[in-house]
Amino acid sequence: MGSVQLKRYAIVGCGVRSSFYYSSILNDHSDVATLVGLCDTNQTRMNAANDRIVELGGSRLPTYKESDFDKMVAEQQPDVVIVTTIDKFHHVYCIRALELGCDAITEKPLTIDEEKLQAMIDAEKRTGKQIRVLFNYRYAPHHTKIRELIASDTIGEIATVHMDWILDCAHGSDFMRRWHRDKANSGGIQMHKSIHHFDLVHFWMDTEPVLVYCLGDLRFYGRENAERRGVKNLGERYLNNDEAKSDPFAINIEKNAQLKKLYLEAEHEDGYIRDRNCFADGISIEDNLSMIIKYSNRAVMTYNTYAYAPWEGYRCVFNGSKGRIEINVVEGGYSAGGEAVTNQGLGDLEKNYIQGGVEQTKIVVYPLWDKPYVVDVEKGSGGHGGGDPVLLEDVLVGKKEDQFKRAAYLRAGGNAVLVGVGANHSMKSGLPIKVQELVKW
Repeated sequence: MGSVQLKRYAIVGCGVRSSFYYSSILNDHSDVATLVGLCDTNQTRMNAANDRIVELGGSRLPTYKESDFDKMVAEQQPDVVIVTTIDKFHHVYCIRALELGCDAITEKPLTIDEEKLQAMIDAEKRTGKQIRVLFNYRYAPHHTKIRELIASDTIGEIATVHMDWILDCAHGSDFMRRWHRDKANSGGIQMHKSIHHFDLVHFWMDTEPVLVYCLGDLRFYGRENAERRGVKNLGERYLNNDEAKSDPFAINIEKNAQLKKLYLEAEHEDGYIRDRNCFADGISIEDNLSMIIKYSNRAVMTYNTYAYAPWEGYRCVFNGSKGRIEINVVEGGYSAGGEAVTNQGLGDLEKNYIQGGVEQTKIVVYPLWDKPYVVDVEKGSGGHGGGDPVLLEDVLVGKKEDQFKRAAYLRAGGNAVLVGVGANHSMKSGLPIKVQELVKW
């Protein structure tokens, strides 16, 4: 038998998230995939990624500045370009990859507004190539189980959904320290974080959003909120800031090897500061959202999130013609720089939950006219509740038939974007937004 033809991957954007892909290719899937190039706006960051690739047993890759993206594709001939840039540039590199004959894989969100989404839709039609967006939450065992329960008509026709998804202080504040704090870059947490949740509901119910109404605000982070509560402002950033040493919201990028190498030592090139004070000026995104979303299957969801909670996870309920499903999840907690996460204080409070790849998970079905029962949940290992390893195998190997249809492409990614876009338009106008009218599929 001849040797296997390895699929060739290039990566655009060499921040923290890029390691998710190159580590998996090198450690787990080198029999089917190979890395051929790196592209970024910052040479220091590409050098740091190459250092890590060597540590993982790989070889240093050719590097290209963003202006040489076309040159990289011409010289390295990737089959697929993986896009892990800041969100507002996802469409740029996805579209250009398609035009140059490659498929594209992008981190969520697909993009951050309807104009960019329309450009991506048009590019797929024009080129015949494909964009895939990676929603790793779909692959977590407990999330797949919810889809299975709903698809098997366990609670009949769903009329209403309610979801509370909260970020603890360590996770929520990190959106306020980095580029996400500028809505022009990220579209807000409704686009960068809640996009996971919007997509899950579409995935669970096999439906699309029709109408979005949203109220949101910045109520906790930022200078004005801190001063109103009597919190002393600690400057623009945490580096070399003696006052920040006792601040639980501070991170120390000098003490975190990865953050130091990728960001602090790269500042001289582009001025990007990774450790901005979450209580400083310049935050243009919301830290809490309350939404109503109507779907094509006539179901309606009320959705709430906020980014300064004492624990992290979610509660979601589905009310149907045959009963009710409740899922309660306490997640492990995200820590950008190794700082403490608030979930550590939960103790025995949630001891009745099933321990798995996330901290705690419990799914209960309440049938009409029958006894409720707890649904067995497979224990997943790996990031995002056990979803990351399954997702990466599906993306990089992709030989198994998936009965749950977890892979997400342009339409699915775009529908999640439309909910976030609708939220932004609704907050500006005070009106509900008919989101399917914003693009032409």
